[in-house]
Amino acid sequence: MIIDSEDQAETDLDRILSIQPQVQDDLNNLRPKNLDEFVGQAKLKDNLRVFIEAARIRKESLDHVLLSGPPGLGKTTLSHIIAHEMGVNLRVTSGPAIEKAGDLAALLTHLEAFDVLFIDEIHRLPRAVEEILYPALEDFKLDLTIGEGPSARSLRIDIPPFTLVGATTRSGLLSSPLRSRFGIPLHLEFYTDEELATIVTRSARILEIEIEEDAAHEIAKRSRKTPRIANRLLKRVRDFAQTAGQKKIVRDGASHALTQLEVDEMGCDPMDRKLLSLIIDQFQGGPVGIETLSASLQEERDTLEDIYEPYLMQVGFLARTPRGRIATERAYHFIGRAWPGSISSSRSLFDQ
Repeated sequence: MIIDSEDQAETDLDRILSIQPQVQDDLNNLRPKNLDEFVGQAKLKDNLRVFIEAARIRKESLDHVLLSGPPGLGKTTLSHIIAHEMGVNLRVTSGPAIEKAGDLAALLTHLEAFDVLFIDEIHRLPRAVEEILYPALEDFKLDLTIGEGPSARSLRIDIPPFTLVGATTRSGLLSSPLRSRFGIPLHLEFYTDEELATIVTRSARILEIEIEEDAAHEIAKRSRKTPRIANRLLKRVRDFAQTAGQKKIVRDGASHALTQLEVDEMGCDPMDRKLLSLIIDQFQGGPVGIETLSASLQEERDTLEDIYEPYLMQVGFLARTPRGRIATERAYHFIGRAWPGSISSSRSLFDQ
């Protein structure tokens, strides 16, 4: 690992931390501060509570944590909670922000003992940086080369024990060596409607607007089983209610607002319906490759794979096969198309 000077490391640190996405204040306010406030993910939460308490008893850093799952389920929130429960500082950055070895050195050498370093989209770390990260994770050491050319000198320095919390929506893109260095791998699941209704009710209270139980459930069932979407829809429904002079969100009002937003009772939006219609109408139900879908919809492949497909598969509208994506019988009924029958569907699904 080569760095030019301590001043350069300071500059790298400022750049890495300054380009991370800034979260809106109201979203920060809605974010749970501890495990008791965190709704859902019961088994994950119980296990994490044990690991944190054990680390505190031993007065050690928590083992490195890998959080995986679709966007919006609480990975970033859990990183904040881990730091809070451990009583340490949190440093936040992302995989694309760490472009070279010096960026990583700037982060790690400025950590204090037991701090939490959160790297979002860790699957996008450059391979060269990833290689330097291994000894830091295992032995808390960095191998640095100061300067260049004949005057260059090697230096191995100790860094304080720390906890790396990595978040990824694409765990399959993580290399095996990196994945194996996380002692606590945790996968976040989609939420139930009951859990989301609880989150919506809590968020409404923080946003200082009353909401009926039925209205909270109406928002919850259209939230794609995802807390981030539930909170976003709640704020938009609040807009409709307040502009209509209503002091409380009621079910009919929530339903009207969500219909105006083109979010149906399954939580699907126009892009979901466009994606399913494309597969059914233009590609006879599939299979069709993701690159073809991306080009046809003029949407990034990563967006389709990370945002739309997980939920459509969760509700049984879409299936992935080695040859491409297939619309299911349920998707045909949802879009309002005639199901072609068992013979053609069997050929599409199993002739892979």
